[in-house]
Amino acid sequence: MTGVSLKNVKKTYGATPVIHGVDIEIDKGEFVVFVGPSGCGKSTLLRMIAGLEEISSGDVFIGDRRVNDVDPSNRGVAMVFQTYALYPHMTVDQNMGFGLRMNGMPKAEVAQRVMQAAKILQIEELLDRKPRQLSGGQRQRVAIGRAIVRNPQVFLFDEPLSNLDAELRVATRLEIAKLHQQLAGSTMIYVTHDQVEAMTLANKIVVLRKGRVEQIGPPMELYDNPANMFVAGFIGSPRMNLITTGKGDGAGRAFPDGSALTLGGEAAGRAATLGVRADQITLVAPGAGAFDGRVSVVERLGDSEFVYVETGWGQELVVRVEGGTNTPVGHAVGLSLTGRTHFFDAEGQALSGVAVSAV
Repeated sequence: MTGVSLKNVKKTYGATPVIHGVDIEIDKGEFVVFVGPSGCGKSTLLRMIAGLEEISSGDVFIGDRRVNDVDPSNRGVAMVFQTYALYPHMTVDQNMGFGLRMNGMPKAEVAQRVMQAAKILQIEELLDRKPRQLSGGQRQRVAIGRAIVRNPQVFLFDEPLSNLDAELRVATRLEIAKLHQQLAGSTMIYVTHDQVEAMTLANKIVVLRKGRVEQIGPPMELYDNPANMFVAGFIGSPRMNLITTGKGDGAGRAFPDGSALTLGGEAAGRAATLGVRADQITLVAPGAGAFDGRVSVVERLGDSEFVYVETGWGQELVVRVEGGTNTPVGHAVGLSLTGRTHFFDAEGQALSGVAVSAV
């Protein structure tokens, strides 16, 4: 398989820039996920790689070949869209082999490739059915099979699970992960706005916002070491709690309700935003933690519960506790920061070397 390289890629529509000089290196065999909110440019980038969107400036390489001016059909990529785009009058067999037949491939080879893809996706028994006879998950597997039979250098997925219900999303997500392993580490680029899909599928995540790359790295690197507040709030479920503190003076007055927390290192003497994840806060008795609050909502998920606590300055923080804790709504609690904390400056960039005491 082949890697993909984007070098200072830009895209404008008229005078409006939408992609602002993106640089991304995707190694051969990687599963890379472009993730970000709607309108961040992730699908536009994918379509530029596929050749479906013109590149305003910069270069796209697939392997060692610059493909800016190469026709989409000759780039060695196969794309799976969020809509299945199956021909309703054709069987699954015919849909999967249609592109190969149009390219003049011998019938025997088409049949061999279709059957091979069907076995990988476990849809051999569906080959004689038409799309109307299939469930949404089955239709999406057919669309993926249509990409597999082409033996592409790179697979491109544009939010392929967005039209499926919650149960099918999970099942199909697992199938795509297994597919990457079965296809001998083929290079895959996957677009989604769902950070859970990004965390569970990717070898490497590219977080995008407003046409710019915010951070690139393995899933747990982004989770444990977010480069800025946007990544901190976007990666992880539930999102990271972000609390704006006051300036760290000698008394350590940091929280809006006057609670004491002394900040050293890069955060000393200036305002900083504290970031702490839900599983890095412990519920304690009022007065025994960093600050106090009152339980407003409890979400019970079985093995765990999310406890939402209204603080003394009106901000709601979420705490993950074990299932069965049954913390009553309206109960006064203290919040102790027992895990790793993060700090961000006024521009939202991560601060390093921040010493925390009196927690």
